[in-house]
Amino acid sequence: MHGNRLMTFLEKEISRRKTFGIISHPDAGKTTLTEKLLLFGGAIQEAGAVKSNKIKKAATSDFMEIERQRGISVATSVLAFEYKNYKINILDTPGHKDFAEDTYRTLTAVDSVIVVIDVAKGVEEQTEKLVEVCRMRQIPMIVFINKLDREGKDAFDLLDEVEQKLGLRVTPLSIPIGMGADFQGIYNMYENNIQLFLEEKKQKIGERVLIDNVNDPKVAQIVGEKPAERLQEEVELIQSVYPTFDRDQYLNGELQPVFFGSALNNFGVQELLDAFITIAPEPQPKMAEERMVSPDEDIFSGFVFKIHANMDPKHRNRLAFIKIVSGIFKRNENYLHVREGKKMKFASPNTFFADKKEIVEESFPGDIVGLHDTGNFRIGDTLTGGIPLHFKGIPNFSPEHFRYINNEDPLKAKQLAKGIDQLMDEGVAQLFIMEMNGRKLIGTVGALQYEVIQYRLEHEYGAKCTYEPVSIHKACWVEADEKSDEFLEFKRLKQRFLAKDKYGQLVFLADSSFTISMTQEKFPTIKLHFISEWAHAK
Repeated sequence: MHGNRLMTFLEKEISRRKTFGIISHPDAGKTTLTEKLLLFGGAIQEAGAVKSNKIKKAATSDFMEIERQRGISVATSVLAFEYKNYKINILDTPGHKDFAEDTYRTLTAVDSVIVVIDVAKGVEEQTEKLVEVCRMRQIPMIVFINKLDREGKDAFDLLDEVEQKLGLRVTPLSIPIGMGADFQGIYNMYENNIQLFLEEKKQKIGERVLIDNVNDPKVAQIVGEKPAERLQEEVELIQSVYPTFDRDQYLNGELQPVFFGSALNNFGVQELLDAFITIAPEPQPKMAEERMVSPDEDIFSGFVFKIHANMDPKHRNRLAFIKIVSGIFKRNENYLHVREGKKMKFASPNTFFADKKEIVEESFPGDIVGLHDTGNFRIGDTLTGGIPLHFKGIPNFSPEHFRYINNEDPLKAKQLAKGIDQLMDEGVAQLFIMEMNGRKLIGTVGALQYEVIQYRLEHEYGAKCTYEPVSIHKACWVEADEKSDEFLEFKRLKQRFLAKDKYGQLVFLADSSFTISMTQEKFPTIKLHFISEWAHAK
């Protein structure tokens, strides 16, 4: 009996959780939207109203100093709040392309996604790449078209653009009444109401007016004859052109509902949130190498998708972020660190409430828990209640930029080594150590990371570094029979271009794509990989 009761308790907790990521191009208003969602959840008392004149109060989710300076989110933040008895976990992702890798990893930990698009700029390149990853993984997506208080593209042109550029099949669930200077409000087709926008107060929203349908005479009284006629025509057009919303199709990644709003003015955010908690998926099963793992299994399992060093600069602490996949995670229980094959327990697991952390006694599937880590965890590690599982799909990509890193201050060699070590574990960049002379090379996906690394080494570790350019096209992880003559010949010929990554895997640093194809031709039994996932899986 007790067992059954526990299961129903677990199922109840699973059913009230929604874990999602917010993705967008930089400046589409993602951080503002995150903040307004927290505001509705009562998680913060006031929004750091982001002023157009660039005087920004640091938004709650950007808690690293360099982000405050650059105004871009470089670390994925985890934010949790309660709303209408749902426990909502938001994973805010960096929009900047140099941090795409962090975002790809975060997408392994979400069950659905909200894509934010700027009404004036439409679909931008970074959004295309991220949506492609969501499409490949069949992650359910809701589209939020933001900044309606500005002059922007026509709603229908935008919907066309979203369909064509992102390869999505959309259905609008709300539609703006006017735009920019003529913006009056939003007609919410999902709940059949009109919400008015009180222009003079900017941060205030008028009342919601329930209507029977869009042809209700009340509509013309509220918004005026002409706008009402236009709205009626648009709704008729939507009903004839776009598919009716179907939750199963949305959950299978085959249909994407669209909402319009202005996050800065709090507009359309609650509609988005209300529809989100109704339609978005609860925590989903996840594929491990061994089998599919279902959230309602008794035994706890979870995986590390992010490591953050120095969450608090005063204490040299690292937090490993774990997404819980199944069972209940409890404080002070022994769990198996699968890769290390050792048992560990955690006295102060954290959950996140904007940039405030609190210790939590138990967590459930869908939740993100921060575990204090002294260097035991790597990204992709699995933690379980005793069964050996390996969750898949957290790759390291081949970097696109490479530089030698040199120590600027000989007295701080130890601090530099420790700083590099910890930042690499965090997945900010990748470290390669040259076989020939032991020189350290740092590879990143984007050039901006070098600035971040330099800044953080100095401010968090008291170490100074300089960089030196090196001409490398790609890092290729080497898979070969190490005893074969061919491998020994490869090592002899390519000695100057061989390095080990942080985990001791052999890497060939090729200077051009031509070199890669010549090498593959000359050494057919040696496999070169551009993603290190196969290496980590071993």
